[in-house]
Amino acid sequence: MIYFITLLCGLLFGFGLALSEMTNPAVVIGFLDIFGNWNPSLIIVMAAAVAVSMIGYLISKKQIKPLLTDLWSLPTAKIIDSKLILGSALFGIGWGLSGYCPGPGLTTLTNNPAEGLYFVIALIAGSALYQFQPTK
Repeated sequence: MIYFITLLCGLLFGFGLALSEMTNPAVVIGFLDIFGNWNPSLIIVMAAAVAVSMIGYLISKKQIKPLLTDLWSLPTAKIIDSKLILGSALFGIGWGLSGYCPGPGLTTLTNNPAEGLYFVIALIAGSALYQFQPTK
């Protein structure tokens, strides 16, 4: 059942991205171009996503355990360190240069396969590089 719910959530997420045109890098780059032809639609999409996430989080706080598994899997880190700042900066730079973040970027494999292949290869390479980070 958990796999079906996970698939359903992924499909709903993808549908929302497609419906809001967040799979179109021109829309994302238009949002980031505040001194040019600015497109503020991403603010509405982000606000809706944050609102839905907050509601889900508040509901989860009132439950003793999740519905489909035994334990909660929630982040516990509360510190802002150099890894977080560097990772966030790299994500933002990549997003700003390409107009893709990981979710919408995967849709390029069907929308624009030549460009999508480059994005997915870079996504996998970046994820693999995480394994080689220095440890303390």
